[in-house]
Amino acid sequence: MKVLQRYFGTEIIRAVFFVLLALLVLTSFFDLMNEASSVNKGGYQIKHALLYVLLNIPGNAYDFLPIAALIGTIYVLAQFASNSEFTIMRAASMSSWTAAKILAKIAIILIAFTFLLGEVIAPMSAKTAKKVKLAATSGPVTQGFRSGLWTKDLIRDSHDKSVVTGTRFLNVREVSPSRALLGVKVYEFDTNFQLLREINASKAEYIRSHVWRLSDVVETDFPKNLAQDTKIASNTHKLATKELESEITPDILAVLFIDPDRMSAYELASYTRHLSENKQATERYEIAFWKKLTYPISILVMMALALPFAYLHARDGGISLRIFSGIMLGMVFYLVNSLFSHLGMINTWPAMITALFPSLLFSGMAYAGLRYVERN
Repeated sequence: MKVLQRYFGTEIIRAVFFVLLALLVLTSFFDLMNEASSVNKGGYQIKHALLYVLLNIPGNAYDFLPIAALIGTIYVLAQFASNSEFTIMRAASMSSWTAAKILAKIAIILIAFTFLLGEVIAPMSAKTAKKVKLAATSGPVTQGFRSGLWTKDLIRDSHDKSVVTGTRFLNVREVSPSRALLGVKVYEFDTNFQLLREINASKAEYIRSHVWRLSDVVETDFPKNLAQDTKIASNTHKLATKELESEITPDILAVLFIDPDRMSAYELASYTRHLSENKQATERYEIAFWKKLTYPISILVMMALALPFAYLHARDGGISLRIFSGIMLGMVFYLVNSLFSHLGMINTWPAMITALFPSLLFSGMAYAGLRYVERN
């Protein structure tokens, strides 16, 4: 059994990473062609485009690993079948359940590698890629609205952080590559949403945990009874600098410009909690969070789906036909996974069900396929 485990593991892992390498080379080529249109704009040169594409490889590897696991496993099992090795193994009392256990142990290694990519390597490389592109183009980041970027924050009591005393809306015209905020406007409301204070600043820099330093500040205070008594004037004063304590951090702002699929589960959970506390929509990030937890498990599903291909006879098609079938199944899985993410967000389906359904669907297909080939 140990000899079979080692033999299966060596051949399958080698094939999976070969397929993954081929997919990454192809994807990187198209990514580079896409970046070519941005070359020579500002300071963005071909070296920056190459580095940007290189830094996006871990994220692409995370996306393609289940597909590579499916194609690589089909290739190895089809070779075993064509060389009659699998027939000999079955004659030596290797049951379908034994073969499934062998593949499951191999899948655990690939799942651990996928978790490492999705939680550590890919999020870090995606952020670095964004910084490289912004630094090279020397361009600001905006959310796409004419008024700039908007975000919401809670105002908490300075002595008891569990007590919420109001709501703050933050408007930023631009976010520089160094993550400084330019053209800052802050609107503070009490718990009844009556405007208490308006703050305008030319720049905001993050100086320590949950504290921003505003520069060139113009602060206007509005008395609570201003609406009832128009004779009461608002109070406006200027400050060179002002420290603002806020739950908004550069990491939270960075989330607004990074694809949720490139964020770690920890970042998604933190940002989802921030949105929930501020009574904002969380569906997109909840689905991304559950996908981040369940996507690596789909490698096990893909390898189970590949197992029935070992039982097909030579007359049912050669290795090339089986590999083509694997590619088609992998693409269908990728499309179904993306489709259900969008459908779940549109129809507000439970995030966990939305993330799990594609894997459950293909698990059923794997089971049905294995039962079919065993009976025939």
